[in-house]
Amino acid sequence: MLNDKLQEYLDSLIHPRQDLLGEMEEYAQQNGVPIMEPAGIETMLQLLRIQQPEMILEVGTAIGYSALRMAFALPEAKVVTLERDEDRFMLAVEYIRRAAKQDQIIQIKGDALKLEQEVSRYAPFDTIFIDAAKGQYKRFFEMYSSYLKPGGMIVTDNVLFKGLVYHQEAESKRVRSLVKKIDEFNRWLSSNPEYDTIILPIGDGVAVSKKR
Repeated sequence: MLNDKLQEYLDSLIHPRQDLLGEMEEYAQQNGVPIMEPAGIETMLQLLRIQQPEMILEVGTAIGYSALRMAFALPEAKVVTLERDEDRFMLAVEYIRRAAKQDQIIQIKGDALKLEQEVSRYAPFDTIFIDAAKGQYKRFFEMYSSYLKPGGMIVTDNVLFKGLVYHQEAESKRVRSLVKKIDEFNRWLSSNPEYDTIILPIGDGVAVSKKR
């Protein structure tokens, strides 16, 4: 959410990704698969390196890009990741196999709002990363935050939604409705007495919430 020239400069300082990750980035760009923007994911990974979590829950695998980035950055951590889309789930299976990270990344297929019982088997979590259906962020947060350790961290991506949460200039009714839900989530999250939250204007907006 920074100005274009500053963002280009910061992105130029980020080291190129490994061959497989670069391939995944290209696939995501060509096929419209949402993955975290470079500055956003580098910020999250740095926070995780500081925190050194042992168990991470990811709500929204997509093709497995963020899960693999976390696994490479934290080779001792376990990542439990949820995805409901069949095609993306299977593509993530293949990428994770190629990266030889099957033992580190636990994939669960299905709607995250219906997987609580299965996910609870792996709890508690040190970190939860939410990057799935934007209109369901509050429900994801409420459902899975109960499985977060005291002092744990929840990271939520896309909370500025291309700037639309403060510009409020979306043309379609569907997007305006989604923007409203994200704005409501941001305000709810920022005033949640159980968490200290900051929204970082990097990537597409990243909320970092630390459990008190």
